[in-house]
Amino acid sequence: MVIVKTAREISLMKDACRISANALELAGEYVKPGISTAEIDEKVRKYIEKQGATPSFLGYGGFPASACISVNDVVIHGIPSKDTILKEGDIVSVDVGAFYNGYHGDNAFTFACGKVSETARKLMDATRESLTKGIEAALAGNRVGDIGNAVQQYVEARSYSVVRDFVGHGVGAKLHEDPSIPNFGRAGHGVRLLPGMTIAIEPMVCEGDYEVEVLEDDWTTVTCDGKLAAHYENTVAITPDGPVILTVAG
Repeated sequence: MVIVKTAREISLMKDACRISANALELAGEYVKPGISTAEIDEKVRKYIEKQGATPSFLGYGGFPASACISVNDVVIHGIPSKDTILKEGDIVSVDVGAFYNGYHGDNAFTFACGKVSETARKLMDATRESLTKGIEAALAGNRVGDIGNAVQQYVEARSYSVVRDFVGHGVGAKLHEDPSIPNFGRAGHGVRLLPGMTIAIEPMVCEGDYEVEVLEDDWTTVTCDGKLAAHYENTVAITPDGPVILTVAG
């Protein structure tokens, strides 16, 4: 069931989203060669808790950390580890959520660790811009398929692919709500977007083929061909005046 929020509920969500965005920005400051992904996760957890909030991901479905940190060919759900040490040229996708005053914020960004290859940079730029295209299509009266189609068209025109096995989602009092927000699809199809809906739009884009595999830890999701992947996400409110990004640092 799609949950439409009141203006007051969206206002409350903005606080959770701001904390999520600040935590993500903080994580990016620590993406440097020589640091472990566990250290970054610890910084994220401490920041969120200092704000009086709770990390949305910690313990969610058994996930053991506060941030998903996914390096290079890991698409999403990378588990932070003391043994995963970042090195020059890595691309590092960090996904962070915070729960505050009864609502969640959810966002992700792919950071460059030092100087990255031109191949990696182009993938990151295309994925980030595809998120912008998806958000631009998140207009009241449009449909979910308009968002997915906007992302897919932008990505595939640049010879990349969008992951099919994982999608965006509604977000609010629960971390994952209806409707699902695929990064592919047919314009004019799917659930209609209504003012008051709050959704997480999150393109997951692969350098090569879109096929992915979940590893034995039941979380870490990698590209089957071993090529790079990038991931960007914002929590967005549908309003009569257009989409509003809620996950804004400040």
